[in-house]
Amino acid sequence: MLTKQKVQTSILLFLGILILINLLSSRLFFRLDFTADQRYSLSDATEDILDQLNDPVTITAYFSEDMPPDIEKVKSDFREMLIEYSSLSGGQVVYEFINPAEDPQTEMQVQQSGVQPIMINVREKDQLKQQKAYLGAIIQLGDGKEVIPFIQPGAAMEFALSSNIKKLAVKNKPKVAFSQGNGEASLASMQQLTQQMQVMYETTTWNADTSDIPPDVNTVVVVAPKDSIGESYFNKLDNFLARGGRLLLALNRVEGNLQNAQGSAVKTGFSDWLRNKGLELEESFVIDGNAASITVRQQQGMFVMNTPVRFPYLPIITTFSEHPVTQGLEAVVLPFASPLNFTPVDSGITVTPLAMTSDMSGFQKPPVFFDINKQWRKTDFNQPSLIVGAALEGKLYGNMASKMIVFGDGDFAVNGEGQQAQQLQPDNISLMINSIDWLSDDTGLVELRTKGVTARPIDPSIEDGTKAIIKYLNFLLPILLIIVYGVYRMQVRKKIRNNLSMVDYVQ
Repeated sequence: MLTKQKVQTSILLFLGILILINLLSSRLFFRLDFTADQRYSLSDATEDILDQLNDPVTITAYFSEDMPPDIEKVKSDFREMLIEYSSLSGGQVVYEFINPAEDPQTEMQVQQSGVQPIMINVREKDQLKQQKAYLGAIIQLGDGKEVIPFIQPGAAMEFALSSNIKKLAVKNKPKVAFSQGNGEASLASMQQLTQQMQVMYETTTWNADTSDIPPDVNTVVVVAPKDSIGESYFNKLDNFLARGGRLLLALNRVEGNLQNAQGSAVKTGFSDWLRNKGLELEESFVIDGNAASITVRQQQGMFVMNTPVRFPYLPIITTFSEHPVTQGLEAVVLPFASPLNFTPVDSGITVTPLAMTSDMSGFQKPPVFFDINKQWRKTDFNQPSLIVGAALEGKLYGNMASKMIVFGDGDFAVNGEGQQAQQLQPDNISLMINSIDWLSDDTGLVELRTKGVTARPIDPSIEDGTKAIIKYLNFLLPILLIIVYGVYRMQVRKKIRNNLSMVDYVQ
């Protein structure tokens, strides 16, 4: 029989347990991470960086107060991550949160330090207005300082923190040299790539006509050469590989000109050199049903309309192998790419496919005329899963192990110069810089760069009816689950009330 004393004892016991849990939670911090990319779990690379700290790191986070839920979630996630950093570092990471808007002088100092406010939309009293918000941080180690001007929702927070801490702690950055002198893309034409590389690497250029590859260079990057290359150039690359050097090649075997609607072959000499390494770069255009669009001006009556038209020569790559280079990537556009084939010449060389086309793909031999109005058929895409990127490991030349990555497109990370420059989607840059990370940096930070969702494209081969079902299921299923849970909870509470009404309490 349930007595008044038993009820009071149960209540006191329950309150005691709550107090004990709160005391323990203030000293112990943990959480379960069920995200696909383990976005909320610190990596081994971060633990290694924190273990090697000899001096304390101070992180000052600048966040505005009373923000919309999505902004508050960024602040909450950042705070929890800092708690983990502090715990793993044994107190070497110290942090504080400041609202710059509380003090005009503090706000001015924050802006001068590099943390700039952004304008967000806030709904207040059924009206939409813009409000200034701060979502940034400053990391300090000794006399050094690094700024995270804006922490974007869904971005890779751990990479931003760990890479900046490492940048402050490391004394000598790995040196990466970009090949020049054979029509390659210049550093000025790859603004997004070089800007991200500044965090971890020292970038320089190398011209084979004037010198050998310097001994302090870890990795050589060759992007979109256009000229015919002599044998001495490849001898210098072989010598570089023989001493354990790392090589990244983004090559155009074909090129397309949308101005005259023609595609032609590119002959540089790299194809023959790669064939000796066990890799064949085919002289052909990849075509893919999963492709980006180009804007076409079309006459419709008295008006000229800009109409997007899907262009199979601009494949969107969404199929990637399990590899650190492709970790977290979702969609990369490779304009006018060529397929790669394996031609094994040495069992000591391991070749790993990195990126493949969709199941609706094929290829065409140059010369090609681009017909924007062509009605593509399924029979045009008769070569599924063509390889457009690969990694090679082993004794590529000589007796020392080395690494090399080859992509069958040289323009996917090139912005262009002047008025021709264009913004590239993040995954294009991530693929390139992930490759440089894998070749140059052995700390494991490459796996952190893409710990964040950028895009979730639906497979283009799915029927329209199936897409509609997925869309409405995503919308209606959560509502239905809430209703079912509400009905279930109402029945449970009703049953409890009925049971309590039948109990006699004894004084």
